[in-house]
Amino acid sequence: MKGKAPAKNVDEYLAGVPEPARSTLKRVRAVIRSVVPAEATEVISYGIPMFKYNGMWVGYAAFKNHCSLFPTGSGVLDQFEKELKGYRTSKGTIQFPSDKPLPDALVKKIVRARVKEN
Repeated sequence: MKGKAPAKNVDEYLAGVPEPARSTLKRVRAVIRSVVPAEATEVISYGIPMFKYNGMWVGYAAFKNHCSLFPTGSGVLDQFEKELKGYRTSKGTIQFPSDKPLPDALVKKIVRARVKEN
């Protein structure tokens, strides 16, 4: 979130996110953790939480009016075009309401696609 010193780690980042976005991002984080390999690490990159192993896989963040998921791979969003109908997307970003996380199954599919791509 703007106006604050950058977070040093993911827990610090989440602690600075207001509700309901904090709970939404914690859920997204848990879903991502459930499918990434154990070797993946969580880092802060470009000011947001990212999962990384041999490159960046996926990130997530809170903004004033929404939350976002950032699958960093080229073409991943194209694979899920039908399932992402109703969400605002741009190159590499999926926006969703701060009080309503993306469906767990969809997050898992996207993350698995990124892991496979990597």
